[in-house]
Amino acid sequence: MFSWNLDHQAPLKVLCLGAHSDDIEIGAGGALLQILAANPQVTVYWVVFSASEVRAAEARASAARFLEGAAAQTVVIKGWRDGFFPYQGAEIKEYFETIKGEFQPDLIFTHYRDDRHQDHRVISDLTWNTFRNHLILEYEIPKYDGDLGSPNCFVPLDEATYQRKIAILLECFPTQVGKHWFDEDTFLAMLRIRGMEAAAPSHHAEAFYCRKVTLTMGWSG
Repeated sequence: MFSWNLDHQAPLKVLCLGAHSDDIEIGAGGALLQILAANPQVTVYWVVFSASEVRAAEARASAARFLEGAAAQTVVIKGWRDGFFPYQGAEIKEYFETIKGEFQPDLIFTHYRDDRHQDHRVISDLTWNTFRNHLILEYEIPKYDGDLGSPNCFVPLDEATYQRKIAILLECFPTQVGKHWFDEDTFLAMLRIRGMEAAAPSHHAEAFYCRKVTLTMGWSG
């Protein structure tokens, strides 16, 4: 049974799963930065499932920047074919079992289950299939498909954190900067809208889908 320890000094294990090189950072980078700033006892297991040689180098550089405050970290970059995850599902599922055998997280960041990108949906489905007694937060990725939903979990970000998130994204992913959606305006817009919904003090927040959470109480008598 998952138990959330509110002691910011207690050890915390976080699993970050992304189909592509910049997914984790776009979806959960700010939350990760704030978790690591608040707690020096965080271990992070970071997995990117699809990356070419150039994109893998970008992913490693970005992960190094985002995980600077981690007590321990494991960064894995795999090479499954972009866009073909539904047809490589058996192999990817086998790798999920490997992750499960190596790392037992307290918190998991993964893709939104209703994301229209097929690779994202496969990773989300296999996350739920593999980790059944864990706190799973599904992050969102803005894209042409227009598949944004109504998230129910928000992480307000202070200005220094969200500005740092955006700066690292723009610096570490030069192959993506030329794309019409990959820019500061898009990232700020997403953060601003979710910050409004969350009534965040800084007006900016990241949003997640928390589909299942168990609260355990102490019962007497």
